[in-house]
Amino acid sequence: MRVKVKVKPNANKNELKEISTGFFEARVSVPPEKGKANQRVIELLAKHFKVPKSTVSLISGQTFKEKVFEIE
Repeated sequence: MRVKVKVKPNANKNELKEISTGFFEARVSVPPEKGKANQRVIELLAKHFKVPKSTVSLISGQTFKEKVFEIE
């Protein structure tokens, strides 16, 4: 399954909100440097879908706010 995520780094807390089917907004408390924000989004998605982190991977949008993740 693929999901689109709009990421907002440097937030006060970490949270994941489903805006519509397959589209999420993620607020993460880490800065967008060295993949830290992407890693935190992977952790949030894994927790939300109750799957291991290893089954969530970033498909596109490595350096953009809108990203596509694949969840096996």
